[in-house]
Amino acid sequence: MYYDTPRDFIGGVYEELLYDDQPLGWDIIGRKETIRGATRDTFTSYVDHWYKPKRMVVGVGGKIGDDLHEKVQELLGDMQAAETGEPSPVKLSPNGDVRVKVHTKASDQAHICLGVHSYPLEHPDRYVLQVLATILGGGMSSRLFTEVRERRGLAYYVYGLNHSYTDAGTLYAQAGVDIKRIDDAVSTVATELRKIADEAVPQDELDKAKSFSKGRFVLQLETSQGLIMFGLRREVLESRTPNPEEILAELDKVTVEDVQRVAQDVVAKQGLNLAVIGPFDDASRFEKLLS
Repeated sequence: MYYDTPRDFIGGVYEELLYDDQPLGWDIIGRKETIRGATRDTFTSYVDHWYKPKRMVVGVGGKIGDDLHEKVQELLGDMQAAETGEPSPVKLSPNGDVRVKVHTKASDQAHICLGVHSYPLEHPDRYVLQVLATILGGGMSSRLFTEVRERRGLAYYVYGLNHSYTDAGTLYAQAGVDIKRIDDAVSTVATELRKIADEAVPQDELDKAKSFSKGRFVLQLETSQGLIMFGLRREVLESRTPNPEEILAELDKVTVEDVQRVAQDVVAKQGLNLAVIGPFDDASRFEKLLS
């Protein structure tokens, strides 16, 4: 089912292109061979190795009462401490040239991911990068939605975002496009990426993107689940849970100069990476479009 849903599977093709044969380049679910070869010991040994007190964080949201710590201690207090070590850091190849990966599949619609390496999760410019991604492809007034879908009618859907891990990240656009107009779609998305690096963003567009980013963030915290997932992700991945007001203040600080500086660093200095799913078998046709 996953392979037959190109809108979902294109992300895996793109990350395999970026990270090659290492954990970040692998599908989390595994390959057919690893799934078929999995045994009970596959799971128990993994849990026994990684799920230790040093690496575990308990998150609770809602009306929790006064005895939460006692309840957690009762449930988990007898777990034995143990060293787990750390996962191997990702190894990134130099990215000065255009790279294309085509997953050939008979279909009436093509799916593309086009982007560049960006910053890891705790990079000092992470909030600038978030605003940059919003300008590029966040919402129906973003540059990609306006230019690719509304003006040119090249995509059924299109958006852009930044996805950061602890030691790597990527700024990219994803779209579902007409196979007969895929060349125009790829060229237009690439142009929008380069444009945001070449030309300063107007102040009113920046202000709108900051408001959008802040509004979306606040809405995510409206439910107990959203609030606890915010805290858990930050605590696990960054070893701290910033106050939501801190996040909003950092977004407010972003300037026009910040956005162009980061865009030039992330986009202008790197070759573009393109993943494609569709009835194509020649990567060189796309390399020519991006060179």
